[in-house]
Amino acid sequence: MRKLKPVMFVGTGSDVGKSIVNTGFCRILKQDGYNPAPYKAQNMSLNSYATPEGFEIGRAQAVQAEACGIDCHTDMNPILLKPTNDKSSQVVLNGKPVGTQSAYDYFMGNNKSALFEEAKSAFHRLEKRFNPIVLEGAGSISELNLKSRDITNMKMAMETDSVTYLIADIDKGGVFASVYGSIALLDENERNQIKGILINKFRGDIKLFEEGKKIIEDLTGKPVIGVLPYFRDIHIEEEDSVSLEKKFNNAQEGKINCAVILLPRMANFTDFSVLEHDPRVHLYYTNNIQEIENADIVIIPGSKNTISDLQELKNNGVAKSIINARKNGKKVIGICGGYQMMGSIISDPKGIEGNIKQISGLGLLPIETVITEEKLTEQCEFVFKNYTDICEGYEIHMGQSKSLVQGNSLNRLSNGKREGYILDDNCWGSYIHGILDNPIVINDLLSGFEAISDDEFNYKKFKEEQYDKLADVIRESVDMKLFYQHLSQE
Repeated sequence: MRKLKPVMFVGTGSDVGKSIVNTGFCRILKQDGYNPAPYKAQNMSLNSYATPEGFEIGRAQAVQAEACGIDCHTDMNPILLKPTNDKSSQVVLNGKPVGTQSAYDYFMGNNKSALFEEAKSAFHRLEKRFNPIVLEGAGSISELNLKSRDITNMKMAMETDSVTYLIADIDKGGVFASVYGSIALLDENERNQIKGILINKFRGDIKLFEEGKKIIEDLTGKPVIGVLPYFRDIHIEEEDSVSLEKKFNNAQEGKINCAVILLPRMANFTDFSVLEHDPRVHLYYTNNIQEIENADIVIIPGSKNTISDLQELKNNGVAKSIINARKNGKKVIGICGGYQMMGSIISDPKGIEGNIKQISGLGLLPIETVITEEKLTEQCEFVFKNYTDICEGYEIHMGQSKSLVQGNSLNRLSNGKREGYILDDNCWGSYIHGILDNPIVINDLLSGFEAISDDEFNYKKFKEEQYDKLADVIRESVDMKLFYQHLSQE
C-alpha cells in the first residue's frame, strides 16, 4: 500500500467525539488494507490498560489499537496523567510512573519541552512501523492560556505535518461559533494545517444541514468532510467516566441486577462494559444505599485512591450497605482497589495516597494490603477457580495484598503465581482487570439467577461488530474520496 500522511483529529472542546472518530478511522484504514496505529501524545484518564510488555497507557489508545487489529504499545500514548485528587496527577512516562505533580506545576512548569521531545520520539518510532498514524488531540485546540505549553494539539499536528480535521459536536449547540472561533484563534500556520471539519452527533435528517455546512465552509474556508449522525446503537468502550452517572442507576425487574459502586476516583470502569451489554444483565452505577441492597450482585471497582474512596464509602453509609448486601446473601465482588477495600486493613506507611496511613477495610475477606511505591503493570493469563479454560486480563496497581488464611486463592496465573481470594461463590476479589471479559468468569458470576435470556454473550465478537458498525457509519457520512486525497498529498 502507498505511504499515507499521518491524520489527526482535534476538537472544538472536550467530549466532542475525538476518540470515537479516531477509532472508526482506525478500523476503516485497516479494512482498506493499510496498517494503521493510533497515537495521542498526552492523555489524562483513570481508565488505563497494560501493554503486552507490562507498561501502562490510556484505555482509549488500547481500544483504538484493537480497532487496528494490533497490540497496544506505550509509543501510542507516551504521556499519561492519572489524577490522584482534584489538584494533582501521577505522571506516567513511556508506560512507567515518574512521580506526582500538581496541575499547576505540570502545566505551568518548564518541563514540557522535555516531554514534547519524548512525545516526538514515540511518534517517530511508531511511524517507522505503521502506515498511517492516526493521531488524537485533547480538549480544545484554542485554549489560549495553555497553548504555549500544549504538546497534544496543534503543536503536534505541525510537528508531524498531519492532515488535521477539526471535530465539533452539534448536539451541544453553538456549532457555528465553536468551529469558527476555534479556527480564528489559531495562527496562520496552524490554520493552514486544518484540512477539513467534521460535524458530529447530528440528530434528524442530515440533508437539513446542507445550508449550515455551506455557511461553515464560507466562514472558515475549510471543507466540511462529513456530518456524522447521533447514534445510540454503536457501543465503543469509553475512556471518560463523566457519563457513568447518566447511565441507569436503579434496579430493574426481569434481569440480573448488577450494581457497581460509584466511587469518586473510580478507575478502569471498562471492566464492566461486558455486563452492560450482556442481555441477561441490568448494570447500573450507584452510591444509593437502597439500590445497592436491591442488587443481585454488588461490584466494588478499582480506584486511583483506594483509601480516600473507602473513607468516602464509610462516611456516606455505602460501606454498611455493601456489608448488609453480603449478609443478605447477595454476591459481592471486588476488582483491584475494590478487592483491597474488601479486606481487613489497608496500610499506606509512606503516605503514597495521602495523609491516612491506615484504614480498616470492609472485613469481607481475610486479607491485608500495603500500598507500595512500585506499580505492577502486566498482562496475564490465568485459570479462574477450578475451571480449565485459559483466561486473559491485566494488572495495574500500587499495593500488595496478603492472605491471612492460606489455600483460598481465586486464580492461578500461568507463571504459577496465586492471585485473588475467594471466600465462597458469593464473595471474592481479584487484582485482575478485564477478568469479566472472559466468558467462563461471567457465566460463573451469573450462575444461580433466573434471567429472561439464557444466551451466553461473546464480548470479543461483540466488540469487533461494533468497530465494523462504526466504520460503516463513518463511510456513509464522510467524503472518503476527499479524505484519501488529503492523506495522499505530498
